[in-house]
Formats: sequence, C-alpha cells, structure tokens
Amino acid sequence: MFRLDDKADVRAYELSGGMQRRLVLARALMHRPRLLILDEPTAGVDVGLRSEIWRVVKGLNTAGTTVLLTTHYLTEAETLCDEIALLRAGRIVDRGSAASLGERYAARDISEVYDRVITAEEVASCAAPKPRPSRRSTNRSGRSGRRSCGSWSARSCVS
Repeated sequence: MFRLDDKADVRAYELSGGMQRRLVLARALMHRPRLLILDEPTAGVDVGLRSEIWRVVKGLNTAGTTVLLTTHYLTEAETLCDEIALLRAGRIVDRGSAASLGERYAARDISEVYDRVITAEEVASCAAPKPRPSRRSTNRSGRSGRRSCGSWSARSCVS
C-alpha cells in the first residue's frame, strides 16, 4: 500500500519528502487506530501522492476509523470531511458540512464560504474598539501586544 519495501534499509531522514509522508502514515496505521489525527498530511506532496493519501483516508473512514484532519487546502477539506470547522486564532468561527456551510453563506463552494467568514470576522475583529494602554504592553515572548488582523487557518474533521 505504501510502497516502502525497497526503502527498508534507508534511514528515515534520507527519504524524499513524499516517502517520509508515506512512512509517517504507515507508522500511524500500524496499530489500526479507531481515531487517526493527521496534521497537514498532504502539505508539500505531489498530486499523485495527494490522491493516494486521499484514497487511504477515505477508505479508513469508510471502514469506521474516525479521522481528525487539519488542513489549509479547502478542496481537501471539502473532499474528505463530513464536518468542517473554520478556526481563527484558535477559536471555531463556524462549522458544519460543506453543503450546510455553503447554504448558510450562499456560497458555491467551501473556498467562497471561507472568504466570507474571513471577511466578516476580520472586519469585526479589526473594527472593535481597542483599549489604549498607558504604555506599550508586551506578552511573554517580549513582543508588542498589538492586535493582529488576518491570522487564519482552516481546520476540518472527518468522522
């Protein structure tokens, strides 16, 4: 399934990026988990490997494995996920199936939903009144406490 047989004597760090992805997925599946958590499984892989990973994930889910998938590729979320959660700054902004989100936002696809959610949240976040501290505040890392607008990520779930 993962075509790693001919790489048995090669150290993991010597493998190509695509082969490393195959190895990570194979290791995650060795014990036949009921819950599989995948963080950006197709980031940086070629189209062929992405299709293969999608096929494996769909098959696992069909067979009863719950898959929690994080991705920035919205088409991937729409293709693989029963439920999609859109996050901003670690907070769920909205969630539902691709179809229900599309209906809610009168959007053709999940990318359009995402654009509308981003715009609405960013406008609300940046338009909110900001308290003016008497002196510049810093966080634990020593960075300025200024508000940042536009930090987004898409997260999705398959169940």
